[in-house]
Amino acid sequence: MGSVAVIVEILLLLACLLLCWLAIRRVRLMRGGGVDVCLRRRSAVARDSVAGWHFGVGRYRGDEFAWYRLTSFRFGPTVRIDRTGLEIVDRRAPTSEENYAIPQPSTVLHCRAENEDLELAMTPGVLTGFLSWLEASPPGRTTGYRQAS
Repeated sequence: MGSVAVIVEILLLLACLLLCWLAIRRVRLMRGGGVDVCLRRRSAVARDSVAGWHFGVGRYRGDEFAWYRLTSFRFGPTVRIDRTGLEIVDRRAPTSEENYAIPQPSTVLHCRAENEDLELAMTPGVLTGFLSWLEASPPGRTTGYRQAS
């Protein structure tokens, strides 16, 4: 009976350490200029499905938007989006079924980046910053920013 208690204590300690590590990781990402963004890869889910949304932190790095999934133990970003190859295909409000996964009020952007369809959900303030970042570029360079009609 004593060995079972020791195993349970070790498992609880490991779970606490993992939760602390994830919390510290999020705080570090946010302090480094991160913004809260939900992401869904369109290829991974059916068109009408509400599954596949993941919470994360996005960070701007020059021409790259790096997205870090909150529940990942990866040191680097989970998804990298290059500003020069990004196209916003559609913009919409979240459906009522998506309310469980996306913070309100959010806007969902259906984007195409390097032949991959993604959806990004962000609050109005984050959306303004994201669109400003897309439109900005150093002198003499085009952004490649296109918004489909």
